[in-house]
Amino acid sequence: MQRITVLKVLMLASALLAAAPAAAEIRIIQSPGGQVGPFLDLFEQVRESGERVVIDGPCLSACTLVLSIVPGERICVTKRAVLGFHAARSVDRRGRFYAEPEASEAVLAAYPGPVRDWISRRGGLTSRLLLLKGRDLAAIYPRCR
Repeated sequence: MQRITVLKVLMLASALLAAAPAAAEIRIIQSPGGQVGPFLDLFEQVRESGERVVIDGPCLSACTLVLSIVPGERICVTKRAVLGFHAARSVDRRGRFYAEPEASEAVLAAYPGPVRDWISRRGGLTSRLLLLKGRDLAAIYPRCR
């Protein structure tokens, strides 16, 4: 079972990121999120690579951790970019979700100030998905050129 999960994460990472070596950029085209650990590992590698991150579609849940790991000056967004935030949660053995308030606080604290402020102005991280897009997103991250 664990092996299948790892394979799914690797497949998700492949679908999530499309590398364009000549342009030295990583493009996020669609990510529903998932388990935090693999995203942390992936974005650490991206940070170390020095590549630019282009958010070019939905980047939801754990995908938004890219904002906490990759320097902001190496992130840009397209008109299709949407960032989706919610409170941290875990799943028990029966498949039920439960809140992780301490993890939510840690994640919120790790986001850059303007993102953190935007989330706070909308009531903070809760079970409800907050979508940052359009002008609000462009006010925080530059449009890709």
